[in-house]
Order: sequence, then C-alpha cells, then structure tokens
Amino acid sequence: MEFFLQQIVNAISLGGIYALLALGLAVVFSIVSLINFAHGELMTVAGYGLFFALAAAVPFPVALVFAVTMAVVAALLTERFAFRPMRKADATGLLLTSFAVSAILRVIFQNGISARPKPIPLPPSLSGSVNLHIASVGIVPLLSIVVAAVSLATLSMFLKRTTLGKAMRAAAEDFQVLRLMGIKANRVIAVAFAVSGALAGVSAILWVAQRGSVDPLMGFVPVLKAFVAAVIGGLGSLTGAVVGGFTLGILEVLFQAFLPDAALPYRDAFVLGIVILMLVWRPDGLVPAPVSRRS
Repeated sequence: MEFFLQQIVNAISLGGIYALLALGLAVVFSIVSLINFAHGELMTVAGYGLFFALAAAVPFPVALVFAVTMAVVAALLTERFAFRPMRKADATGLLLTSFAVSAILRVIFQNGISARPKPIPLPPSLSGSVNLHIASVGIVPLLSIVVAAVSLATLSMFLKRTTLGKAMRAAAEDFQVLRLMGIKANRVIAVAFAVSGALAGVSAILWVAQRGSVDPLMGFVPVLKAFVAAVIGGLGSLTGAVVGGFTLGILEVLFQAFLPDAALPYRDAFVLGIVILMLVWRPDGLVPAPVSRRS
C-alpha cells in the first residue's frame, strides 16, 4: 500500500509539471499558432536565476520569486525581438524561429555559464518526508502537487475574472475578430508570453527541486514531453493541455514502477505506444480545441 501511494503521489507530481509546461505551450499556440520550442530554455533561465540568487545569499523565498521573474522577462524579450518581427510569417517560419531562439540560448548557457550541471542547494526542510499514517511521502512531490494545483487555479481565475484574461480567451477563439473589436494585439500576445514564462518558471523550480541541479539542457526533454502532452490533450486547448500533462505523467510513473526490470529501458516506447493509440482513438486530442485553432 505504501509503495502504491508513493507512486500515485509521484505520478500526480510529475503530471503537474508536465501540465504547467503544456499549458504554457498551449497559451501561446492558441493565440499566435506558435509551438514555442524555446519554452524549455525559459525553464533553464529560471533555473540559473535560482542558482545565482542563492549563490548571492538571497533568502530562498526571494530567490524563487527572482527565478520566476527572470523566466517572465526572458519570455517577453523573445516575444519582442524574435517572434514579433516574424508575426506575419507562416507556421514554418515561426517554428524555425523558435528552434533558432532555443539553440541560441543553449549556446549562451554553455559558453557563458558552463556546460556542466550547477548544483542548487535546497533548504534542509525540503529533504524530509511526511508521515500520512499509511505511508511516508516525500515533501518535494507533495509540494509539487500543491504548487501545480495553486498555479493552475490562479491561471484559471486570471483567465475568467480579469479583462486581459477574457481578452486572451477571446483571442484563442478568434484572434481576428478580437482585433476588429479594437483590442490591442501586441498587449494580448505579450501577456500570453508572460503567462507562459511564469508557468515555465514555476515548472523549473519544481523540476530543480526534484533533480537538485541546473544545466544548459535542463528544459530540453521536459518541453518535448510537454509538447506530447499538449498533443494528447488537444493542441490549442488549454483544458486539454492540463489533461494531457497529467495523463503523460501518470503513464510514465506507472510504467516505471510496474514494468519488469528487463523492459524498463523501453519505458518511453511503451508510453509513446499508448499515446499513439490515444490519438488513433481521438485524433483531435482528449479535449479538442475549437476547429479554427486546430486548423
């Protein structure tokens, strides 16, 4: 029972990180039809921000805020200087731009900081576990679940209760009509990138808390997994991104826990096989986006 509960907590924890990342991708894609593969480098920016803040003896809570802020600033800068000039380009041009931004940032990290992982010291209080009577569960996975849930709830309230949030939801439905209504496109798109940066920053903190270090390639694999999650949920669907993230996280952890030792090296192949079956069953994703976005 204890082993099963630990795996459930780990699955929800990992799924929450994938959900945050997939949601960051979906927010931008739903408005400007851009699959931003530089999203992983926003995670890395937040990771290095946390590393340098702690190295400067900044209090841990302040360092966390600084890390997320760095990711938001990086997202806004890439939108302003890389993606805004390419806004009238086709989907292929935007995709190549995102790959170029990703490669440039990785080179900057490798040559300007270090190609080796940088250890990030975490407070000793995060290394313990919580006794739930029926099992002992690590503090970091539990905090990941709480932080992911709070982040998703906060974003949901922002999209439903604020003027900019409602404008973003309207833009996701039909961006051209939104512009005809007199709402400034640049502001809505910049807010979308800022939100994606904040989600990447929070995801980076949760990822670093589990692995304990940051390196130039830290965000590469998670963002690929997040893209898969976004496709499972329904590319362009915000709700689908969350569903897809949790689905992928649960699949990965369950296969890792219950596959025979001889089959463990093929875990990702099994997971992707399940993903393919899901897409055969529901080609538009588990929670499809509006037809205009899917096209």
